[in-house]
Amino acid sequence: MQKSILITGCSSGIGYDAAHGLRARGWRVFAACRQEADCARLRGEGFDSPRIDYCDETSIAAGLTEVLEVTGGRLDALFNNGAHQLTGAVEDLPSDGLRAIFQANVFGWHELTRQVIPVMRAQGSGRIVQCSSTLGLVYMNWRGAYAATKHAVEALSDTMRIELAPAGIDVVLIEPGPITTALREKGIVYFERYIDWRNSPRRADYEAKILPRMYHPSGKDMFELPPEAVTRRLIHAVESPRPRARYYVTGATWIAGLLRRVLGTRATDAIIRRI
Repeated sequence: MQKSILITGCSSGIGYDAAHGLRARGWRVFAACRQEADCARLRGEGFDSPRIDYCDETSIAAGLTEVLEVTGGRLDALFNNGAHQLTGAVEDLPSDGLRAIFQANVFGWHELTRQVIPVMRAQGSGRIVQCSSTLGLVYMNWRGAYAATKHAVEALSDTMRIELAPAGIDVVLIEPGPITTALREKGIVYFERYIDWRNSPRRADYEAKILPRMYHPSGKDMFELPPEAVTRRLIHAVESPRPRARYYVTGATWIAGLLRRVLGTRATDAIIRRI
């Protein structure tokens, strides 16, 4: 029987590459996108592409129903991937902005996952794979909102891994560092909507560090890898008889894991301040 996987955030980057990579290995891939125009484009590439917007609970339920109607009520794997960034100092982060990024990066994931779990329980097996981040392990200047969502995903996933094991459901974290995607570019709209940097006490820092990086990026980040690096880990996560609890992707994540395990907070702070 052909195995099935639902992947979110497939319009570009990690999700798009994962959809192609899993289909090439024989999986029935449901490549979900937030916007209908992207779904239509992927349907033109031969994918089943339900519209799932983590900020729209109706679309979550409808999208999953569409998947299950095609598969006869089965789903072997879920890859929660869609997310957005909100760059800015924590003191400049309004509560509305924090709510918005948690809805997209945590609450929407949680809603879809809760709807998938009964399906996997009924069939006695399943894989739930969460695309976390290096910033789910550590923290970084200007990335407080995004790091907070990824730390939340890590905690929920670790707990589910224990709770769902008796049901035959594996919960796996993939933790990429810098990957060549449009995440930074797509985060500009949220930055412009929520961060009043012109009236910030850190305005000079925004002008010197954040705005050039956002609007005029120059080359790749240190340790940056293409999306295929994540897809390779995803393949192991969904096909291995005994998947790992965590998969690090890029040297940055290995360094973050080392910092978390070995160094104290003060030493870690000193290193991160220099980044």
